[in-house]
Amino acid sequence: MPYFSVIIPVYNKEKFIENTIKSVLQQRFSDFELILVNDGSTDNSEVQIKKFSDNRITYYTKENGGASTARNFGLEKAKANYITFLDADDYWYPDFLQEMASCIEEFPNHKIFSAAIEVESEKVIFPSQYSIRKSSEREIVNYFLASMKTTIICTSCAVFDKSVFEKVGDFDPEIKSGQDTDMWIRMGLEFPVVFSWKILARYVYDSNSLSRKKEYLNKKFNFSKFESLEKSNPNLKRFIDLNIFSFAIRAKLANDKKNFVLYYKKIDLNKLPFRKRILLELPSIVLRALVKLDLFLVNRRLRNSRF
Repeated sequence: MPYFSVIIPVYNKEKFIENTIKSVLQQRFSDFELILVNDGSTDNSEVQIKKFSDNRITYYTKENGGASTARNFGLEKAKANYITFLDADDYWYPDFLQEMASCIEEFPNHKIFSAAIEVESEKVIFPSQYSIRKSSEREIVNYFLASMKTTIICTSCAVFDKSVFEKVGDFDPEIKSGQDTDMWIRMGLEFPVVFSWKILARYVYDSNSLSRKKEYLNKKFNFSKFESLEKSNPNLKRFIDLNIFSFAIRAKLANDKKNFVLYYKKIDLNKLPFRKRILLELPSIVLRALVKLDLFLVNRRLRNSRF
């Protein structure tokens, strides 16, 4: 039985998938299986996948059902006790699995392990910013407190004991965008996270990603399922407010007034930072201009995070 099961869902990523697969096969820790799930791609993703011949690779194809169904399919096929995912346009640095194995050895009673990531924008690469101060190379953190800026659990840079999914369930197939956040909330309510400050994965910004398309704003998950828990968990409440703020901004940028109003009404404005409250009130044309300015500054290394 392999030590890790690596699951890569693939949908129309012909330009990226070769580098993603290479980053797995070049891991210094080699005891893994690689499960590739082609979720009904209509481009040449399969051609790129079939270039590889390695006995650790298992390749499946299925009808398109979204990232959640592809990940859940991979979970069903996984043989290892430790599960890790990698998006088909991201990639790992060679020490990712080795560092995760070391974390597991050091903290055998924990179930979720993650590491820092960096982001590749159109013209620049920058490290993600987290809402905790570094006190050691590896830390045990509360998911919500650690994720107020950037989620401490990234789909492409985390490892999960298989029992975690038995406790919290699978990815929700009804959610087309935001299914990751829904999962991390469920996990954060049950488990602490062992976090390594080493940057071990790169998130590649793909402007064609489904999560950025207007038609998926109506298919983001419903935060109301956590309303009763928010009352007794202020960290969860603040985390959810920040995520709803993000969805509201996306709706405004897309001129989706209906969803903007829906999200806006759910935010506790008194607990939202002043700068974010101002952004919510700006006209969409001004907001889009600010986003362009922010991207300009990031691409010239005058800022180290996206808008």
